[in-house]
Amino acid sequence: MDDGPWPHPSQGAARSAATVLQPQAAGVGDWTNVHTPDARSASAATAMIAAPRALRTFLRSPTAMAGFVILLSMVVAAILAPVLYPGDPLSMVARPLLWPGQNSAFPLGTDSLGRDIAAGLLHGARVSLLVGAAATLIGLTLGILVGSIAGYHGGWIDDVMVRLIELFQTIPSFILLIVLVSIAQPSIPTVIWAIGLITWPTIARLVRAEFRSLREKEFVLAARSLGYGHARIIFREILPNALPPIIVTSSVMVASAILMESALSFLGLGDPNAVSWGSMIGAGRELLRTAWYLTALPGLVIVLAVLSLNLIGDGLNDALNPRFSGDR
Repeated sequence: MDDGPWPHPSQGAARSAATVLQPQAAGVGDWTNVHTPDARSASAATAMIAAPRALRTFLRSPTAMAGFVILLSMVVAAILAPVLYPGDPLSMVARPLLWPGQNSAFPLGTDSLGRDIAAGLLHGARVSLLVGAAATLIGLTLGILVGSIAGYHGGWIDDVMVRLIELFQTIPSFILLIVLVSIAQPSIPTVIWAIGLITWPTIARLVRAEFRSLREKEFVLAARSLGYGHARIIFREILPNALPPIIVTSSVMVASAILMESALSFLGLGDPNAVSWGSMIGAGRELLRTAWYLTALPGLVIVLAVLSLNLIGDGLNDALNPRFSGDR
């Protein structure tokens, strides 16, 4: 039988192989699959889809919204403190030990030195919230750097980083905080840096665990195959996927930082030139039986601040945790 114009099977196989190899010789521009979204684009698209769903879940949580409203009220009060009480909150403005409601000019009363309690609470919110936010930012920065390097590289680098984390965690955190503040001059920057230096191991362990579970995922392997550097893979590929538990933990870290600053001020290790909620409690502890409001009012504000942050943390956990958000 004459083959005629039909190619021989061996010729067809050779032609198919040449067709497969032809784009490689012509250049990557002829490959159609090169133009598909890379790992970063795919993860960004997934994040854009999940973000509105997480926001709706957070807004539907009554406890999270209650915490958000309380915290927002405190932030607004701290911002408006110089407008509502432009004077020095440490200055003596009235007769000492005025009870709340006794004088309309001082609705929350005065302390043993005649200082306005309401002015102290509002100006103290500026110090306490600033210390909580700034110390958490320092702890997050150090923890993310150490945890990401340890979890991504592994090996001896991971062993060294883990030993460093364990070294800090073997020392009682509050005792280390007192030592650091006592060595340096007690001031707001000193307290911020000291709290940040003792809180980073917690976030470092969390980031390390997240990176160890994500470094072998498909999108990371795809990023490596595309020739991305280590820094880009760490900060632009893995870290965005590890943010949900970090965000939840950061809200708890802010609450812990506020409590630590209050405890330092209560012990007299805070900034003597600034009023805070902890210093107000410390100033009123000697009159706890006769003027209990001096410690009750700033203590109640601390409870509300910590409670609001914990409620926000629970709401963020429900919104960002895929095991919970997938059911909604």
